[in-house]
Amino acid sequence: MTLTYLTYLKIPELLKLQKRQSDPPEHDEMLFIIIHQVYELWFKVTIHELEKLGECLRANQHAQATSTFRRILTILKTLVAQIDVLETMTPVSFLSFRDRLEAGSGFQSVQFREFEFLCGNKHVQILDVHSTGTEGRKQLERRFGEPTLFDAFLRYLVANGYDVPKDALERDVTALPQEWPDLQPILIDIYHNNPTIREMCELLVDFDEGLQEWRYRHVKMVERTIGTKTGTGGSSGAQYLRATLFQPLFPDLWAIRSDL
Repeated sequence: MTLTYLTYLKIPELLKLQKRQSDPPEHDEMLFIIIHQVYELWFKVTIHELEKLGECLRANQHAQATSTFRRILTILKTLVAQIDVLETMTPVSFLSFRDRLEAGSGFQSVQFREFEFLCGNKHVQILDVHSTGTEGRKQLERRFGEPTLFDAFLRYLVANGYDVPKDALERDVTALPQEWPDLQPILIDIYHNNPTIREMCELLVDFDEGLQEWRYRHVKMVERTIGTKTGTGGSSGAQYLRATLFQPLFPDLWAIRSDL
């Protein structure tokens, strides 16, 4: 059988995956389904690229790490831009099919939690959203115990001759991001004397800022759509999302700004 565009990309199968639950079918439910399916596809490729980025950093492959990082940043801009499309749906339109979502919630996205874990934002209670023994739970448990992007960055610094504090190198990789005061003088020296490594630091800051932008836009989109109502699946909606704002993944890179 000759490989074609349709068969290579599984287009017929892909286009059968949009099943509206509303009856009669609500027009905007199609947009809602496709936007979130596209998000999951972007999460998949972002995880793929973050794994590559970690490998490149640990192997001290600066050029490959930089190009991979720039791709991730471009994808992140696309994730933010998709909110503009979702905001064309009015609150009344969403409420017309919201009840059909039942217990479904973006809070249950395994891939988004994988993405967060790879970035270093690890909350152990997130595991309890998924039943013990399920494939999603197993995948998240594996990710939870893996080193993060920050850990790969520290190895990159070591590979470039920097004396990274032992407690940072041997930190608990399941812990949430924190400042490492003994690391900060090293970062300040890099900013003043090593433009190559400084570029990588700035890419980390770009990523951190971009992710915080996406969180903020997500919060405002939810507030615009459902206000202070409880979120789908019983989550606290915008209240929970607001609690995720302004929590940097790389606090040392923000802390040193006052001392540069």
